[in-house]
Amino acid sequence: MLKRVLVVDDDPPVVELLRQALSGAGFRVATAPDGAHGLLATEALRPDLVVLDAMMPVMDGFQVLRTLRERPATADLPVIMLTSLGGDTDVTRGWAGGVDCYLTKPFDVGEVVAMVTRMVESDGGEPPA
Repeated sequence: MLKRVLVVDDDPPVVELLRQALSGAGFRVATAPDGAHGLLATEALRPDLVVLDAMMPVMDGFQVLRTLRERPATADLPVIMLTSLGGDTDVTRGWAGGVDCYLTKPFDVGEVVAMVTRMVESDGGEPPA
């Protein structure tokens, strides 16, 4: 069965790039345009992993991450934060919030696909060593 990845980002070109790359790597890909829709999609679709932007309208990625970690059904859901926020404070905020991987934009799509693959295949949020 194909693993399902949810991409939550408000930038259509980024969403389309990730959708194509992840689909091409054999994943079923769903998308959401903001954090609120991302939470709804997580409940409805039960993805195996979420790729999450930080800066989005309605609800930012840090709020989404906090909510996911507070809910028993999604507390262990692997989350990759993919964002243009690369400052020390932002990265620390992501790690403190429970993100499993923090990548910054601009990004190498191959690196994102490789990280998603490793995290999903390891059956957990932490990439294998």
